[in-house]
Amino acid sequence: MEAGESVTRRTIAMPTIVSPYGYGAGTSAAMPKPTQMNLRRFAETPVVRRAMNVIKDRIVAMDWQIRVRRGVRSEEIGYARRKVRALRRMLEEPNESDSFRTLLEQVVEDALTGGYGAMEMERTEDPERPAMLWAVDGSTIRVNAKWDGNPESPRYEQVPMGRTPQEGIPLRDDQLLYLRMNPRSFSPFGLGPLEVAFEAVNELLSAHRFAGKLAANTVVQYALWLNEATPTQHERIIRWWQDEIEGTGRVPLISTEQKPEVLRFAQGTDADMRLEWQMFLIRLIADAFGLPPLLLGLEADVNRSTAAELTDEAFRSAIAPLARRIEEHLTRDLFGKCVGWREFEFVFNDLSAADAQTELAMQVQLLQAGVLTVNEVRSMRGLSPLDEVGKAPLSASADPCMEPLHGADARL
Repeated sequence: MEAGESVTRRTIAMPTIVSPYGYGAGTSAAMPKPTQMNLRRFAETPVVRRAMNVIKDRIVAMDWQIRVRRGVRSEEIGYARRKVRALRRMLEEPNESDSFRTLLEQVVEDALTGGYGAMEMERTEDPERPAMLWAVDGSTIRVNAKWDGNPESPRYEQVPMGRTPQEGIPLRDDQLLYLRMNPRSFSPFGLGPLEVAFEAVNELLSAHRFAGKLAANTVVQYALWLNEATPTQHERIIRWWQDEIEGTGRVPLISTEQKPEVLRFAQGTDADMRLEWQMFLIRLIADAFGLPPLLLGLEADVNRSTAAELTDEAFRSAIAPLARRIEEHLTRDLFGKCVGWREFEFVFNDLSAADAQTELAMQVQLLQAGVLTVNEVRSMRGLSPLDEVGKAPLSASADPCMEPLHGADARL
């Protein structure tokens, strides 16, 4: 095979779901993701909301930076610092109404809810802000299962509710960042944690409603047994009780030959409310989100030493993987495909070490051993490099890379 020759895929994409959805050409091969209304409703319940906020709030609060990718020397990049500043402004001011935090919150919310997180990317002619970004409802995005890799052909299509597929908005691969949770080979869609916990959340809501009714005395807990009442007397007692006694607070007087017997159905205790069953369901929901039950309010058998370990486990199993995925998508899709500056990458500073003191000690040891320079450590911590004397940060006037962009760099 000669260099530059195109390669055609021989395997079939998503063969398992070809039959039920159909397999057309172009945008007709796009398939929707179902059951979104229930997922949105479940995401507003207390336990699920807590699980999602633990992950989302930790990620959006992380410090981040834009740096030159590994294997690329900054001296080889024209206007390197000028481009870094433009990329940072692009993320800090993604559109007219959002900040980077509010934009990222929407993307992470959709990723945790339905396994998708969508962000529209549109290039601009402004060299100070090379692109603008908007959050997109991932449930309205359809994926072209037969996309051939051509950057000019549409890979995604947005079909809002109430519109026909013919009224969809086609989007190229460099126009939409589509973040999939748990990507699989047999489906173009991801699998969100809330989808995994769908049955557990449904069961928890049912158990919670029953316990609430039982605690509010809206569930009948007893009955009167009249041994020798005739059907006519039975009906008269029921009407008398409903009309004269029920809800009035009066003392009922019943005159029968035999003392009525009270049948107790439930005592209204913790066992009747199925609290153990509800705690088990909360543990299942925590497992689906990769979190320890401690963070969802189950504090039994937890002491100070185990709490610290469980918190570290939550960071490693739930927060760090999603943050890494966001880093990769912003670097590959936004910087590489949309803007065209593949020599830069987006990184979260907090992912290198969960403990700030441990990270600082490692950097000091590497400095003393001569493995890293001061500027390399400053870059790892998101600080500007020092000048050659090593006493002050480089100013914009002293750095030739801060000059205005020209030519192809200005046109992006």
